[in-house]
Amino acid sequence: MRVARAAGLDVAWTVDHLQGFFPQVIWDKDLTFLADPSGSPHEYYDYQALLGYLARRAGRMHLAVGVTEPVRRHPVVLAQTALTLAHMTKRTLILGLGSGEAENTVPYGLPFKRPVARLEEAIQIIQKCFSSRGPFDFSGEFYQLERAVLDLRPPKDRTPQLWVAAHGPRMLGITGRYGDGWYPTLPYTPQEYGDALGTIRDAATAAQRRPHSIVPGWQTLVVLGKDEAAARRLLEHRSVRFTALLAPDAVWRAHGAAHPLGEGFGGLVDFVPRDYERAVIDAAIDRVPTDLLAGTLLWGTPDMVYTRLRDFVDAGLRHVVLGPLSALASRSDAAFSVRSAISILRRLKRDGL
Repeated sequence: MRVARAAGLDVAWTVDHLQGFFPQVIWDKDLTFLADPSGSPHEYYDYQALLGYLARRAGRMHLAVGVTEPVRRHPVVLAQTALTLAHMTKRTLILGLGSGEAENTVPYGLPFKRPVARLEEAIQIIQKCFSSRGPFDFSGEFYQLERAVLDLRPPKDRTPQLWVAAHGPRMLGITGRYGDGWYPTLPYTPQEYGDALGTIRDAATAAQRRPHSIVPGWQTLVVLGKDEAAARRLLEHRSVRFTALLAPDAVWRAHGAAHPLGEGFGGLVDFVPRDYERAVIDAAIDRVPTDLLAGTLLWGTPDMVYTRLRDFVDAGLRHVVLGPLSALASRSDAAFSVRSAISILRRLKRDGL
């Protein structure tokens, strides 16, 4: 938080996971210098307690969760948490919402059927919680509320914002109808990003909302090297190659390759780390085409990545979160990648992003 404030960044994003995506069976120094084989890649703080702790330290930064879902927590509980945090911060809280992932639901006996329909109902309930005073009702397929009450009000002009992690047409439509912001995480080309944003804005117009009031965001992984050759070498690193397995089968097919985890595999939405033995993951990593990585990740020198991001700005991007994936390779790569990512974000901010 101190580094982010000193760098002049606008938002501190956390995540909401019970476990991470790296399987325990590959958690070793061959994957990343950060790995402790006697430890676990699945140690995650609860986002609610963490944001409450950070609230006093955030200053003028926004706090955000990117993202949670209404499977592990009832939408009224999500609303109450967001409204509580709104009283702790100086800037508007961002409640990022998605339809969920198998790894955070299936191992825990939680329902993961028709998650998009569940999310749409949950967003409607959360908005009722933000705007209603006194009892309100809701009758849906997943939630039934009868004279429910949540009278905690946000501070003036600090009603939490709802940002939606949307990719498919139906989720993009939900973003247009209800969202204050769009927070995708999958790889895009600038053309694809602009087309998806157009779908959101069309849905907003149809719902009689102001389409340009929805903030177009993007969380994306970046591989940063001191020169182009160094960056390309980092594309061969085991931790970088693993992330390609979390792209859905459709992305692989678009690059002329078959996903090693199976036809129709949904990527990070379907991936449950405990379900794969080491030999399966090792073989899958070996099958990752470097050209696919080069075509889906933002990679290169800081100047190259900045220039590429400018193409997304031209397509409508207004809020970017960079995940310096190359920081997993070595201590020196970590130092360079984090410094460079902050430098890129500051350049974009000076451009008005």
